[in-house]
Amino acid sequence: MYKYLGLITLCSAALWAQDGEKATVPLHDPARPARIHAHLLSGGITVRGADVKDVTVEARGRGTGNRRETRPPRTDGMKRLDISGSPGMDITEEDNVVTIKTASFNSPTDLVITAPRHSSLQLKCLNDGEIEVEGVEGEIDANDLNGKITLKNVSGSVIAHSLNGSVTAILDRVDASKPMSFSTMNGNIDVTLPANVKANVRMKTDNGDIYSDFDVKLDSGTPGSRTEGGRQPDGSYHLRLDRALRGTINGGGPEYLFTSFNGQIEIRKKK
Repeated sequence: MYKYLGLITLCSAALWAQDGEKATVPLHDPARPARIHAHLLSGGITVRGADVKDVTVEARGRGTGNRRETRPPRTDGMKRLDISGSPGMDITEEDNVVTIKTASFNSPTDLVITAPRHSSLQLKCLNDGEIEVEGVEGEIDANDLNGKITLKNVSGSVIAHSLNGSVTAILDRVDASKPMSFSTMNGNIDVTLPANVKANVRMKTDNGDIYSDFDVKLDSGTPGSRTEGGRQPDGSYHLRLDRALRGTINGGGPEYLFTSFNGQIEIRKKK
C-alpha cells in the first residue's frame, strides 16, 4: 500500500514567501474521493475544491509580531537568529486519507488546502482562526471552538459547529440520505439549501429569532412539545419539555438540526 509520510522542512522547494511552506501530496488512488483531516491548535483552515488529482497544502505562519524584537540585546555581543519564518508541517497519506498537522505551537499558522472536488473533510480549529470551505462535494465535518465557519457552494452533507462564531453554509446539492447539523453557542446560523430539499427540521434558539424562505409545515404542539421519559429506577417521574420548533420541508426527509443559544437562525431557499 502506498503511503506518503513527511515532516516538511524549510527548504527552497517548500518555501512559500517568507512565512510559509507548500507541499503536494499524491493520493493512493486519484480515481476515488479523498478524505482530508486537518486539526489546528492555533490558526485557520481554508479548503478549496478544484479539478486536481493531488492535495496541495500551504502552511502560512503569522509570525510572532514584535514580541521578539522587544527583548533587550545581549550584553555579551551574541545575536539572535530569527527562526519564526517556518511553521513546519506533518502530513501523512494512506489509502486516500490525508492527515495534516502543523509543528507550530507558539504562533498561529493558517492552512490553505487545494483538494479534488470530490473530497470529504474533517476540520478542527481551537483558537485564533476561521474555517472556510468552497467548491467541495462530500461529507463535511467542521468544528471551530473560537471562530466562524463559512461553507460556500458545497454539496453533500454537513456537520458544522462553532462555540463562539457564526455558521454560514450555501449548499448546491445535498445527500438525500444523510442528516445534517448546524449549531453554535454564540453566533448566527445562516444556511441556504436547494429549493427541492426534503427534510425534517428541528430549530432552536434561546436568544434569537428563526426565519425561513421555505414553507415549513410545523408539527402540531410546537413549540413546547412534550416528551415523556417515564418512571425512573429511583421512583421519580421524568418529563422533558422541548422548546424546539419541529416541522417538515417538502414533505420531510432526513433530520436537519439548527441550534443556537445566542443567535438568529435563517434557513434560505437557493434561488
